Amino acid sequence: MADSLDEHMLENYTTDSDSFLLTTEFDYSGATACTNIEEKNFAAKFLPPLYSLVVIFGLMGNMLVVLILVKYKRLKSMTDIYLLNLAISDLLFIFSLPFWAYYAAQEWIFGDALCRILSGVYLLGFYSGIFFIILLTIDRYLAIVHAVFALKARTVTYGILTSTVTWAVALFASVPGVIFHKSQKEYSHYTCSPHYPIDEAINWKYFYTLMMNVVGLIVPMIVMIFSYSQILKTLRRCRNEKKQKAVRLIFVIMIFYFIFWTPFNIASFLYTFQVSLSLSTCEIHGQLVKAVQVTEAISMIHCCINPVIYAFVGEKFRKYLYAFFRKHVAAHLCKNCPSLYREKLERVSSTFTPSTAEHDISTGL
Repeated sequence: MADSLDEHMLENYTTDSDSFLLTTEFDYSGATACTNIEEKNFAAKFLPPLYSLVVIFGLMGNMLVVLILVKYKRLKSMTDIYLLNLAISDLLFIFSLPFWAYYAAQEWIFGDALCRILSGVYLLGFYSGIFFIILLTIDRYLAIVHAVFALKARTVTYGILTSTVTWAVALFASVPGVIFHKSQKEYSHYTCSPHYPIDEAINWKYFYTLMMNVVGLIVPMIVMIFSYSQILKTLRRCRNEKKQKAVRLIFVIMIFYFIFWTPFNIASFLYTFQVSLSLSTCEIHGQLVKAVQVTEAISMIHCCINPVIYAFVGEKFRKYLYAFFRKHVAAHLCKNCPSLYREKLERVSSTFTPSTAEHDISTGL
């Protein structure tokens, strides 16, 4: 997938270096021809199988999260609403991967309309995902640091309202991906890549990359540092095991976001500003192309990570998941299993009653 990148432009000549499908491209100076054969072959072998695994495990994990939130948690808190939307963001991201997997191995055969739509879906999943992680962090901050105010603010109604606004903002941020991406034949291959106006190409490239770095890295880092510094101060004054568990899950989600997305943000920044940073030789350019390929592929694995985090960090999630498999899987595999899973399910249900849910400041998982 190469949506997050831009093609090189030289006067009236446009080349699709970011799709890695052409064998030749030019650097910004136009003085040196750089072959991309190695990078293209690397992408064709490396990306399709990785994307396929992400689709399989990402679909299974996030659909289980949606199921448990809706069926067992019943979306009783603002946190549940945000976690549900975060899972939907990951599913949107995953939806586009089979197309990009084929594109990395072959060429774009899906037409101009799907090129624009899927580019927008990719960006919508990216922006909405980080926005809901930020909202989850703010939610923890309010619940721990401003507990009295949180009793009025952290409601399901406000959760739905802020989620609606968040999707609208994410959709707006994704508009450039729909407008500027298009499919066209370049040399002997059809490509799907951004094509900016010739006279504004460099400015758009810089703006696009800077926006992704600011929104996807700098803003969430500022929110995280401020929120968790205040949360830690509060927890030191009032030790509460339940509150610490509530903070732990969201903190781990945030940390894993940075682990998987920061390398790609850095690589795409260096790739876009390689001329300004005096990194425009063919050797360095090839290394940056490969770095972007690898780090973007790593960032997409993040779609599969949140369900794993819930399973290992979220105690409630494990219990609900266990109850689900006992009831719906074991019952079909073994006729004697119902006597085993019914007791566990009743125990889980009795543990989390509606009355306790109203006052529970945990993450919902």
